[in-house]
Amino acid sequence: MQTSWINLSRNLLLAYQSVGVVYGDLSTSPLYVYTSTFKGKRQHLLTEDAVFGAFSLIFWTLTLIPLLKYVFIVLNADDNGEGGTFALYSLLCRHAKFSLLPNQQAADEELSTYKYGHSAPTAATSPLKRFLEKHKKLRTALLLLVLSGASMVIGDGVLTPAISVLSSVSGLRVADGKLKEGELVLLACVILVGLFALQHCGTHKVAFLFAPVVFIWLFTIFGIGIYNTIHWNPKIVRALSPHYVIRYFKETGKDGWLSLGGILLCITGTETMFADIGHFTAFSVKLVFTCVIYPCLVMQYMGQAAFLSMNLKSIENSFYDSIPDPVFWPVFVIATLAAIVGSQAVITATFSIVKQCHALGCFPRVKVVHTSKHIYGQIYIPEINWILMIITLAVTIGFGDTTLIGNAYGLACVTVMLITSCLMALVITFVWEKGLLALPFLLLFGFIEGMYLSSAFTKVPQGGWVPIMLSLVFMLIMYVWHYGTRKKYNFDLHNKVSLKWILGLGPSLGIVRVPGIGLIYSELATGVPSIFSHFVTNLPAFHKVVVFVCVKSVPVPYVSHEERFLIGRICPRPYRMYRCIVRYGYKDIPGDDGDFENLLIRSIAEFIEMEAVEPQHSNSESSSFDGRMAVISTRTVGQTSSLIVSEHDDRDLNDVTQSSRSLTLQSLRSVYEDEGAQLRRRRVRFQLPQSPTMDPGVRDELLDLIEAKEAGVAYIMGHSYVKARRSSSFLKKISIDIGYSFLRKNCRGPSVALNIPHISLIEVGMIYYV
Repeated sequence: MQTSWINLSRNLLLAYQSVGVVYGDLSTSPLYVYTSTFKGKRQHLLTEDAVFGAFSLIFWTLTLIPLLKYVFIVLNADDNGEGGTFALYSLLCRHAKFSLLPNQQAADEELSTYKYGHSAPTAATSPLKRFLEKHKKLRTALLLLVLSGASMVIGDGVLTPAISVLSSVSGLRVADGKLKEGELVLLACVILVGLFALQHCGTHKVAFLFAPVVFIWLFTIFGIGIYNTIHWNPKIVRALSPHYVIRYFKETGKDGWLSLGGILLCITGTETMFADIGHFTAFSVKLVFTCVIYPCLVMQYMGQAAFLSMNLKSIENSFYDSIPDPVFWPVFVIATLAAIVGSQAVITATFSIVKQCHALGCFPRVKVVHTSKHIYGQIYIPEINWILMIITLAVTIGFGDTTLIGNAYGLACVTVMLITSCLMALVITFVWEKGLLALPFLLLFGFIEGMYLSSAFTKVPQGGWVPIMLSLVFMLIMYVWHYGTRKKYNFDLHNKVSLKWILGLGPSLGIVRVPGIGLIYSELATGVPSIFSHFVTNLPAFHKVVVFVCVKSVPVPYVSHEERFLIGRICPRPYRMYRCIVRYGYKDIPGDDGDFENLLIRSIAEFIEMEAVEPQHSNSESSSFDGRMAVISTRTVGQTSSLIVSEHDDRDLNDVTQSSRSLTLQSLRSVYEDEGAQLRRRRVRFQLPQSPTMDPGVRDELLDLIEAKEAGVAYIMGHSYVKARRSSSFLKKISIDIGYSFLRKNCRGPSVALNIPHISLIEVGMIYYV
């Protein structure tokens, strides 16, 4: 009982916060919907019947798309609590071989977050599934569809702040007709800079700051809606009937179809309901929409339509004109604040989408900051934040008109919704295994969104080109990065070092084995990377213990600490060569595991002991020396390992470690420690207990591991230059030599992204001809 009460209170708290983050955009749509629908060339359509028809369209659009499609269907397809187009793609990749990520393993399918529902034998024999898996071009097309959806969401992150803030400050023109357009744009730009500057505070703090504003705004527009309905035209209630939609199209014809581009704006921000659930929970988002957002919006649109039906000339500023005079200024202040909040939803969603893209190999490395210790998905990306701000200011200054920005905004939103519908139909077929429901779902929502999209496309010359250009630019960046990363991986895969060559060299590898541990980073999950042979042939000495580390992403939101490390052995025991695969989900942050070195040592020690005890791991002298891996829990490893762990201050260890270091290394170490005194932390030492029952071979191997750790750890990474082959096509040369190279030079380095200490880093130059 207590647990259920805690869960309920947590969901209510998250529901409260979600109002300020998820629904700010959707709840501020009444500021501009009616104006965008009838303003300009369609003003001649404006009659009482046309207003009734427009409200009926808005009501049924709100009911069918946000309520029926998203709340009751799409939000149930979350990927372990994560949403968005990439979450749907991740689900699909786990239930069919759609993924183009090359380093996936069978062991990844055993992750607890990998499983979703049950697997029926009929799904494996689905002809559609086999057809899609067989053709690589179709899988590439699916990835491009997902990338275009992600790009449109990023485009929304530019357009939403521009239209929301401009719409809110336009109320000043109603109150003071002397204000010029340039002054309003300048005020909007100042507000926008302040909004983006707030983002570093994190979703948690921003939500608590913004949620009360949106709540007050919602109850305010709800009250105004009731007042206007009763005061101006109570007959508007009849327009809840779909009969008025049919009448609207009969009377307006082609102009009615063109006006859908304005009606569409009533559901802008709906996609963020799905994209932002990782910051909250699906239940909290559903609860708020059903009980608060939906009734408040319907009542406001109804009241505004009742006012308009009796005041047709007020279409230019229908929302502000419908506000009763005594409460105009309080409502204006709340509207301005709510519009600023409205931008928060899509900015937050943009951060989530970019993080997912990067984890799945489709976006250059960027700095990701966790802003909450309690809510795992709440993140902030500084580079994306400032890029969005610059483009948003450019759009605001360039257009300076909500109608033109609205044209662009509507096109971006409905495109994302249509892509979600297509992906959702595949999820219903392959993940939920209810293929009979997929076709009706796609036909119903695909038809509605297709109608809106066809109308929005007519606005391409009047501002609709903006989201298309933005999405093309972002999609090009994503695809070039993904293409280059894939080609680089394939080069590594085809140029692996032969194990027979290593075995032929013997345990010494034909070189001097010096004290210490060498961590060789590579994207290969199997085999020995060419960087190793390149290093030892040019510098004939290497560390006594060698660990090949592969940090990779798997198509799940997160990987628990218990399942993160996969440890295995390369070559027989005397070679002291191991493999460690560190797995992260698309919401995890690599390098965020605390003290990676010590976790790795404990994990390898645990593997050595496990190998000696368990038969399936003990046959290390067999002909196959690569590929057998064991999952080592990083949380319980300290309890089960026979190593004695003790912590000491860095200074306490100086006397102990000096005997194993040359005078030159000691002096370098002292200089480094003097410069970084403020960063000094406690060091961990490992010791082996006196245990007569321990196998002598295991004892020797553990002692070698401990001595190597005391001697020091070096991180070896490839400093790669990727170039297209001379025989490559012109397009490939542009993609690799210009596009991919530019992105690699201007994104975060892999050593920075993985928190590798610079003093211990060794980079090996490699040229990749792909």
